[in-house]
Amino acid sequence: MARSKVTIVGAGNVGATCAHWIASRELADVVLVDIVEGMPQGKALDLQEATPVMKLDVNIVGSNNYESTADSDVVVITAGVPRKKDPVTGQFPSRDELVKTNQRIVGEVTRQVAKFSPNAILIVVSNPLDAMCHVVLNESGFPAERVIGQAGALDTARYKAFIAQELGVSVRDIHGIVLGGHGDTMVPLPRHTSVAGIPVRELMAEDKLQAIIQRTRNGGGEIVKLIGVSAWYAPAAGTVEMVEAILRDQKRVIPSAVLLKGQYGYNDLYIGVPTILGSKGVERVIEMQLNDEEKAMMEVSAKAVQDVVSILGY
Repeated sequence: MARSKVTIVGAGNVGATCAHWIASRELADVVLVDIVEGMPQGKALDLQEATPVMKLDVNIVGSNNYESTADSDVVVITAGVPRKKDPVTGQFPSRDELVKTNQRIVGEVTRQVAKFSPNAILIVVSNPLDAMCHVVLNESGFPAERVIGQAGALDTARYKAFIAQELGVSVRDIHGIVLGGHGDTMVPLPRHTSVAGIPVRELMAEDKLQAIIQRTRNGGGEIVKLIGVSAWYAPAAGTVEMVEAILRDQKRVIPSAVLLKGQYGYNDLYIGVPTILGSKGVERVIEMQLNDEEKAMMEVSAKAVQDVVSILGY
């Protein structure tokens, strides 16, 4: 049986780390693509040379063109300009500048991968995440169930990590979910958060829980402040969780940015919601019963996503 094939567009920190973890789990052969000559080839070669030590039967190649990506089962798009300070002014680019720049980059990438892998499932990691999902959907012409954004997996991972640290328990016993747009308006659901089935509010004071929620919302910004660039280990881990669910048809329930068609009261908008991921991509959206407070947070999140999407001009 032939191995699955995953293309990762963008051989920067997130892309290269995705390749590392896909290889480490022997999920698929990997093609790393980047416009920088030599970089994807060098990182792929370095990773390939590690496979005998780690006893991994996978092939990893790097390329500057899309011919080598042909017939990929999954394509992960990490390409784009990350959030980082201007070295001279110390300022971050405006939201509109970032959106339009990444629209151009992600649009071109999408047209190429769709041409060579017309049956692939596309996982979007590029920021601003929810808006870039709309770009990939429009430029690929793919059905919405094959264009999925990675955000909720990352936000939920941060949420769980902070709770586990606070309580001094294993991360394996933390169960929770984060909905909504990726970023400051994400919607954590403490009412649905538990530790081995025990409601989190029975184990933690409300002020501690609210502090964790705020830290989760600011998770990406906290890392940017510390090292000057966006995170990569946790984003890559969240992405690979989705890749594995799709390639192995696991029917995992993973919060993902998907195009809503009436669920939660929204239409034609990418928002993070609990999603069953399998071999067809988005196999089902789970519609949770939200209370008034959660619905209000979801509305704020949806409006923030819509404001960014409106910049695209679709």
